[in-house]
Amino acid sequence: MPRPAYPSHLPALALALLLVPLTASAHDEKPIGDAVNTLPIFDAHMHYKEPAWEQFPVASVVELMDRSGVAMALVSSTPDEGTIMLWDYAPNRIVPELRPYHGSAGSSNWTKAPGMEEYLAKRLEKYPHRGIGEFHIHRLDTSDEALFRQVIAMAKARDIFLHVHSGPEPVRWLYSLDPAVKIIWAHAGLGERAETVHALLAEFPTLVADTSLREYDIIAGDGGLDPAWEAILLTFQDRLMVGSDTWVNGQWENYTSIMASHRHWLSKLPEAVARKIAYQNAARLFGREVSMELVGRR
Repeated sequence: MPRPAYPSHLPALALALLLVPLTASAHDEKPIGDAVNTLPIFDAHMHYKEPAWEQFPVASVVELMDRSGVAMALVSSTPDEGTIMLWDYAPNRIVPELRPYHGSAGSSNWTKAPGMEEYLAKRLEKYPHRGIGEFHIHRLDTSDEALFRQVIAMAKARDIFLHVHSGPEPVRWLYSLDPAVKIIWAHAGLGERAETVHALLAEFPTLVADTSLREYDIIAGDGGLDPAWEAILLTFQDRLMVGSDTWVNGQWENYTSIMASHRHWLSKLPEAVARKIAYQNAARLFGREVSMELVGRR
């Protein structure tokens, strides 16, 4: 999946209106700067897919996390066995979530795969997954409503999240099925414009997003924060998390630089905001204690 190169700037008037209440926070508080390197990171979008198992054994994955100051990670995998392998090896560092993809069921057809509901129910019963996903909704098909109502019911019964890779409309549709559903919006919409991201987060006050694959949108051409993304980071500072999206082995090969790029844009934020997005939001959402003391442990 190539990194997107979509425009992320708001129209001038809309951007000005968004930034008005944020000006004092953005400019009066000193950025955390190099002290960002002392913060633990919660990687809220990690995969440990089967092609990585041989090249990156579980011990090497945890070593990469240690090298990057990543104290904990939310992990989903294709198939789920990868997540469980990591969780078995480092239970204090891994928060498992259940990806539906297995066998012939993949991102484009998982909602039509026979036995999907039974598969999810059995895995959720057997393992302590804290989310269902990351799953894709490439194109909204309302004929999938029965399955999604079951998926939402499973998640609500366990008080866990749906981790959804989609545009805005599928997110709106899921909330229409049940306004109390808990959703993490993967990649903060990925290719969606900053204006769209801001609008959806404002529309749904419980919506959470991870910023994996967004690091090059957040940083402007001059090395500072993109103004539209700065507005998002400050306005929704309690509902954002960082992530690596290790969807192919190349992401594992570049893991330290990916996490360093997240620290770069976090360094531009006030300390309190940087701490929230780096790890405190995830710690609260998943009920975990996240600190640098976890680095080097399993």
